[in-house]
Amino acid sequence: MPDNSDLQQLQAAIASGDPARAMPALANLRQVPAEQAIPLLLLGLEQETFMVRSLSCAGLGVKRNEAGWQALEEALQHDQDPNVRAEAANALASYGLERAWPLLKAAFNRDHHWLLRCSVLAALAEQPSIPAAWLLELATLAIEDTDGTVRVGGTEILGRLVRDWPGEAEAHQARLLLQQLQQDPDHRVVATALDGLQA
Repeated sequence: MPDNSDLQQLQAAIASGDPARAMPALANLRQVPAEQAIPLLLLGLEQETFMVRSLSCAGLGVKRNEAGWQALEEALQHDQDPNVRAEAANALASYGLERAWPLLKAAFNRDHHWLLRCSVLAALAEQPSIPAAWLLELATLAIEDTDGTVRVGGTEILGRLVRDWPGEAEAHQARLLLQQLQQDPDHRVVATALDGLQA
């Protein structure tokens, strides 16, 4: 348990405006109990440097409470930097699929930055308990994106549906979409679609 002077030093470093001091201080919060770490992570989210805000979001995905959730929701919706919004999406997913899904789906619909969208795809695709219908909905949105990286992410999810839900209606729909994606102008999407159809 860190003593008060340690916490004050960490707080001063995070609030200093100097990323070279703030980033190591935020990393050191891994050793600090949640009730002491979270106020300092929230302080990090108020700083100007996007890397400091990003790292604070990552920390709030590990040290979790209601204040952290509210701050992450605010960052996801309003932070000016896509790196921070993407990290907030990742962190919110760690609070549990049921709670995070409506927020992350809304963010995916609203925010067309490829980094945020790829982050949402990755965070949700890793959830073992996610329903096939949710994955299909997300993948269908992703493959309509203009960004090739986002379309690759959506195509990978379609492949997972074909592989992990054989015989289900969602897998059948995913297979049809993968067949269409073989005509995609981006060769990475085509290769991923072909992979998905091997299942």
